[in-house]
Amino acid sequence: MSDFTTKAVDTIRVLAADTVAKANSGHPGAPMGMAPAAHVLFSQMKTNPKNRKWINRDRFVLSNGHAVALLYVMFHLMGYPISIEDLKQFRQLHSKTPGHPESGTPGIDVTTGPLGQGISNAVGMAIAQANFAAKYNKPNYKISDNHVYSFFGDGCMMEGVASEACSLAGHLQLGNLIAFYDDNKISIDGATSLAFTEDVGARLTAYGWQVLEVPDADTDYEAIAKALEKAKATTNKPTCIKITTTIGFGSLNAGSASVHGSPLKPDDIVQLKKKFGFDPEKFFDVPSDVYDYWRLIADKGEKANQEWDLMFEAYCQEYPEEGAEISRRLSEKLPENWEKLLPVYTPQDKALASRKMSEIVLGKLEQALPELIGGSADLTPSNLTRWTDAVDFQPPALGIGSYAGRYIRYGVREHAMGAIMNGIAAYGANFKAYGGTFLNFVSYAAGSLRLSALSGHPVIWVATHDSIGLGEDGPTHQPIETLAHFRAIPNLMVWRPADGNEVSAAYKVALESTVTPSVIALTRQGIPQLEGSSIEKAARGGYVLSDVENARLILAATGSEVSLAVDAAKELTAGGLPTRVVSLPDFFTFDHQSADYKKSILPDGIPVLSVEVMTTFGWGRYAHAHLGLDHFGASAPAKDIFKAFGFTTEDVVAKAKKVDAYYADKEVLSRLDGPLSY
Repeated sequence: MSDFTTKAVDTIRVLAADTVAKANSGHPGAPMGMAPAAHVLFSQMKTNPKNRKWINRDRFVLSNGHAVALLYVMFHLMGYPISIEDLKQFRQLHSKTPGHPESGTPGIDVTTGPLGQGISNAVGMAIAQANFAAKYNKPNYKISDNHVYSFFGDGCMMEGVASEACSLAGHLQLGNLIAFYDDNKISIDGATSLAFTEDVGARLTAYGWQVLEVPDADTDYEAIAKALEKAKATTNKPTCIKITTTIGFGSLNAGSASVHGSPLKPDDIVQLKKKFGFDPEKFFDVPSDVYDYWRLIADKGEKANQEWDLMFEAYCQEYPEEGAEISRRLSEKLPENWEKLLPVYTPQDKALASRKMSEIVLGKLEQALPELIGGSADLTPSNLTRWTDAVDFQPPALGIGSYAGRYIRYGVREHAMGAIMNGIAAYGANFKAYGGTFLNFVSYAAGSLRLSALSGHPVIWVATHDSIGLGEDGPTHQPIETLAHFRAIPNLMVWRPADGNEVSAAYKVALESTVTPSVIALTRQGIPQLEGSSIEKAARGGYVLSDVENARLILAATGSEVSLAVDAAKELTAGGLPTRVVSLPDFFTFDHQSADYKKSILPDGIPVLSVEVMTTFGWGRYAHAHLGLDHFGASAPAKDIFKAFGFTTEDVVAKAKKVDAYYADKEVLSRLDGPLSY
């Protein structure tokens, strides 16, 4: 390649060094080392900075998110709304350039930083693209043919989530996925050889990836370009391009851990600029011909977008049904009246496990919602997440499904499943991704779940076996603290429905959400259909299920304990203690109701007793007293465990009477207004 390429690459390196130095915080080494790969890749990517919603643009995920200064520099050069001033505000409050990639920043689709998440997100995006293309591409109409690219490093490959996701990507033969592995042999502690001596290429080859190597990725731009060309020509397996780089290339401390997470010293930046032919007295300096080059790249992307628009217009003429469906999905709208398909139950309907009622909902909705795609972490018969006649998402070559299939066999990979769902949701096209496992094992994916909430990816966790009610599998499988943990995560709905109407409500709100993920906790054991429940009421997160005049006590419960509270309230009321029952299927949704509504449910003057076979932690915001489980479970039939741990009608009645007696001569203020309300 020409001397201009070297000049353009060195511009990236110097800008990255200036950006980190101005903030006096950050990671300059990886951006400087990966600048050649970034230049070559972004020069070829199909993207339009003026239309970041273009569905057929190439996707890029920076998994080694500490190198984000590289991304901001590239976005600035390419014409995204990232200015030189934004680069100068790197890592500052309310800037467009935070310390790690955050979705919402122009050009960034997923929030990365926790290592291994980004490459796993990229797998999800590749799944989404393959599914979208398989469903909508027609002869002479490639509605979707984009690639998903990612940069990742040694830290990502040390994290288990990346191994899970890369293993699945190999099985799925995702030829649209191309990842660059930055083999710079340095981590924060020092040389990676201190803790990491495996052959990453051999591991990925064993997973079913194509692995290409560029031994000198510091200066051999042609080799990078040729590897990328070969990767794009390979359609039956994902590709890893292993690039051997020098971290902090050009720095006095190049190749050492000191350039990993600390800005370059002023004298180092001076010699760097002199070495690369830049004026050491100038900062954030970009040669005009470099800007001109990237302007041409942006124009090329804009033209490709315009050509796609014209193609899509013709597609809509020839395939009006599919065209209308794509247009609806791109507008991020659900079909008209889809919610009428949600099952409605009456007390005359038989008791069912809420996991079974979840299966019924999925079966009703799958035909109306082509954007619905999901699976299970090797627990399909237990989670009941696969509707009748579902087609598995599988590479056609295996003969066990197709890329048009919408049921994903995740295998025992809960953490990767969470990260992959985030990638599917981030792809666009209104994908509604769900994944099933036991509630207790969603904890394995807590890192991915937190990023769902932080990034605003409205994924849905179908979390079955929600309590000691799962019985004989014992305390290793019985979640006690799990709901409290998840309820503490901002921007996360945690549903625990009490009957079929509440299951339908949970799915209604979850599928309508555009920025908030959901965990739907479901029972293994049968629960009755309740008098007084409805989809409309449950969709508010909390409501009065049964009421009496002059109530003196409120029982507030979730899930299977709501019917227990109903039975206890009947006995209490008949015995002279008028008792209201409140169902609180989702704290998050209830908290977002009006203050007047919430106070109508949990008013002043009436003590509240919470009833839930989980830790009582977190219930203080609603209840004055608690019947909970602040220890681990046991292995036994469910009925025996509930009795042994004090969750029977008699136990609730006895506790309720004590609460009533305690508050009989005291002023009772709603906990909604108390010191723990926040």
